[in-house]
Amino acid sequence: MKNKQIYLRNASFFALAFVILGYVVKFYPATLTGFDSAIQSAIRGNLPSGATQFWSVITVLGNTVIILAITLVLAAIFYYYKKWKMEAYFLLASFAAMGVASTALKYVYQRPRPSIEWLIDTIGYSFPSWHTAITMLIAGVIVSIIQQRMKAGLAKMALQAGLIVLAGLVALSRIYIGVHYPTDIIGGWLLALTLLQILYPFYDQKRFEWRFQSKQK
Repeated sequence: MKNKQIYLRNASFFALAFVILGYVVKFYPATLTGFDSAIQSAIRGNLPSGATQFWSVITVLGNTVIILAITLVLAAIFYYYKKWKMEAYFLLASFAAMGVASTALKYVYQRPRPSIEWLIDTIGYSFPSWHTAITMLIAGVIVSIIQQRMKAGLAKMALQAGLIVLAGLVALSRIYIGVHYPTDIIGGWLLALTLLQILYPFYDQKRFEWRFQSKQK
């Protein structure tokens, strides 16, 4: 399957970029200080109250409980109401894969969180950012499903763009509230893209087979 090879090739590129960044994070963190600090200062500014309230609300959307609830509700709708069984499995498999990958990689790199002021309490290591990775992956999965299932039009484009923008806002919120370096965010995006490129072709192939066999709509 030619398309599968293209997706897996893309996944290897994203994975390689992640590994290179992770290597620098692990062994040469000082080289990233200037880059991270400049972006942190630009995004956080003097922590204006209005922005603090906005980003504090946005960041909650990436919490494990919220993302898990969204994933389960959408999977149930896809499976029981729409009869899109592979779409439901795609969502659930993506969440599970990210949970395993992100947790394992945090212990591999063991990057301490930033020493700047935090606006929330949190625990665990910093690289890669779970909130960033899971929101981008789930957004990417839903965008892929929308691409296949919705008719072309303004509503389709707006919904897809809105999902990506929302995932991007969650990522930026992690920098603003002080619990992640910008390079943690980049690492989260690279991890999300890697998993999406790996999982999508297998989902798409099985979806085609099940529709052909009338196992789903």
